[in-house]
Parts: sequence; C-alpha cells; structure tokens
Amino acid sequence: MNLDIAYLLGMIVGKGTLIRDNNSTKILINIPHKNLEIEGMEAKISVEASINRIKERIEPLLEVRISTSSQKSSTTMSFQKDNSTFVIKELNKYLGHRYTCKDFRIPELIFELTTDLKKEFLRGIADVTAHIRSANSAYGISYNHRSYIEIPQNWFLVIDICNLLKDVNVPVQNIDWGHPNIRDPSLKEYNEGKTKAWFREHQIKIYADEFEKVGFYLIHKKRALKKLADLNRTEWDKFCKNKMRDAKSETMKEKWKKRIGNLKETHHRFYWETKTPNKPKPSHPEESSINIPTEIRGKHFDSWKEIARELGYHE
Repeated sequence: MNLDIAYLLGMIVGKGTLIRDNNSTKILINIPHKNLEIEGMEAKISVEASINRIKERIEPLLEVRISTSSQKSSTTMSFQKDNSTFVIKELNKYLGHRYTCKDFRIPELIFELTTDLKKEFLRGIADVTAHIRSANSAYGISYNHRSYIEIPQNWFLVIDICNLLKDVNVPVQNIDWGHPNIRDPSLKEYNEGKTKAWFREHQIKIYADEFEKVGFYLIHKKRALKKLADLNRTEWDKFCKNKMRDAKSETMKEKWKKRIGNLKETHHRFYWETKTPNKPKPSHPEESSINIPTEIRGKHFDSWKEIARELGYHE
C-alpha cells in the first residue's frame, strides 16, 4: 500500500462502482460538484483543474488513460484493467466481492495502516463525497462552519468513516442519519403524506478547522475548506474578545482572554465527551422500515448519538 493506492481506494469506496468480468475490471468513480461556492475562482474551471490533477496523479499508477464524462453536477472518471494486473489485484484484496459504494465497507486492513495512509484514504473518500459551503454552520453560529460527508444508504460505511476519523483524532460533530426519528422527528412530512421523505443520504458533519487534519486533494474543495476554517478561527477570536469586553470581573475577563486562539477547546470533542440532553421524540410509524438495518430496525431513537453507538461508533 502506498499513498496513491490509498487515495484511489478511498475514492472507489466513497463513490465507485466495479464492473467485473472474467478477464478485466472496469472502475467508475463519480465526483459530484454541486453547490460550489469558491472564492475567486469560476466553478467549472476549478473542477476541471481538480480532475486533471487527479488524472496526473493516478494515471502513472494505473499505466492507462482515465476517461472522463462531465455533467452539470458531477464528473465520472473511468478506467479498465486486466484482472491479472497489480492494481486490480490490490483493489480486490481490499474490496473483496463487493462492487458498489452502496455496499462497500472500509476494510479492516485500512485500520492497521499508518496515520498518513489512513488520512490519504479518507482524503480520497472526502474528495468524492464531501461538501463544504458557508451555509453549513452548526446552530447558525459564525465560528461553526462544517464539512459534510454524504453517504447514500450505506449505514455501516458511515460508521467505518467515523471510526477511521477517530483513529486520526478528528471528532464528528453530528451525523444527520437518514432515519425517521432524525429526519422527520415530529412526523411533519409523514402526516403530509410524504411517508418515505426521511429516507435520504446520511450526512457526517465535521467542523472545518478539525477536518483540516484530513483535508482535500481537489483544489476547489481545499480552498473552500481553508477559507471556512480560517473564518471559524477569526470569528471565535472575535467572540472571545467580545466576551472579554463584557466581562463583569477580572476573573472572567482572564478566562476569555486565555480562550483566544484556542478554538480547539470548543471543537475538538467527541460526542461521548459532551453532555447534551436528548429531547424525547414521538414514535414514528417508519421505525420498522426495511430500509433500516436489522440491527436497529424497530427501535426508537431520541438522538443521532444513540444510533451511532448502537451501530458501532463510540469511545
């Protein structure tokens, strides 16, 4: 395993499809580029530059040209190799008999790699699944901008990603599960006749300044992440200085002074290190849906944390 294979494997696990026959394997990787907000760079040009950068990096490894097909909101990269080649053998060793990102898991072997290789694998996943926009701010607070990793349907890949992030010391701020108790907690959509509206992609949410430890390889995402991570730090310092100004005592003033430049104190916390009371939610008729894994089907949850713990993301 090297950095390039780790990155390629991450991209495939995140948004890949394998089409196998007896002699060769075709691999397709979909790279979404919706909702781009890029400071000082036109979106189409930025995406093209990013795709070219990936091709320049991966083609020497593959020893084959990568084809691309672009639509308005995504680009698909594809290549085909004989099953006897090193790359295909290496990918099959990690992916097993699975063939689509709807079924892929992060192989146990990845969890045994060095930190650098784990991060490169996560970077591959992030480049094809993550989005970062100024609107993605927790609770509407100016220093809480986040990156989203979106995973459709694959519940256990979400857990695998969170556990690998834990391995590289990156806490998840929230998981917006595609579960009726989380996406339709008051049954509003269900009562409007939209009984399956809750069945959407899962969203792993991570503060931008924490996600910098992994980051992106794609240029437009890397720039957007830096912009919002810097904004988080600037807005946090501004918040602390305002608290200092309004402090009623020297003790409180000194407390907020020490917190300037230390956003990590607020953002670097795993959910089991926080104490947030769960607001009870009403039972939802879709809690027993076949779209929910058997491990949690038929169970009621008042918090995203309860689902995460039940499925295997915990201390």
